[in-house]
Amino acid sequence: MLFRSKTVGVQWLAVFLGNPGIRYEHTRHNVGFMTADVVAKRCHVRIDRLKYKALTASVSIGGASVLLMKPQTFMNLSGDSVRAAMQFYKIPLDHVLVVSDDVSLPTGRLRIRRDGSAGGHNGLKDVIAKCGGETFPRVKIGIGAPPHPEMDMADWVLSPFRGKDLEEILTVCDRAADALECLISEGVERAMNRYNS
Repeated sequence: MLFRSKTVGVQWLAVFLGNPGIRYEHTRHNVGFMTADVVAKRCHVRIDRLKYKALTASVSIGGASVLLMKPQTFMNLSGDSVRAAMQFYKIPLDHVLVVSDDVSLPTGRLRIRRDGSAGGHNGLKDVIAKCGGETFPRVKIGIGAPPHPEMDMADWVLSPFRGKDLEEILTVCDRAADALECLISEGVERAMNRYNS
């Protein structure tokens, strides 16, 4: 296990996208926050220090100092938190790891990307717009497409997981935490080879 407790200094930002508040817990758009909770539990910390418009905690993962971040700005303004932390710690964009949901992947599927477009995801779109481009790694968690083509996308991503889907997503959030650890400690290529199969 390469997770450790608190440390000083920051080499990586691990940004978990979601929406704050009880209303959004266990919704499809909040799998980033759900993964953050897994990482926090493994690190024996609480992500509860308010900095950069985000709840944060400092940990060590694979020997690297990492700031865990759950932006509290709502999804569409996630880039505000990321940019503020990047500027304060002078973190390069390729050391900003973002964990988010992805409607183009089936529920429970995991995909590691070195970089790329937002793919219609408003949180990623805001990070790209405010933080200097697309060249940051990401862990994408599949939440599936709406069951009916006419269903509004916002209604879908803000709907809660239920039954089997909830069980499956809790399992994949655990794997996403493994992938985050691998990416930071062993590099994006190794993480892609291990988790994209």
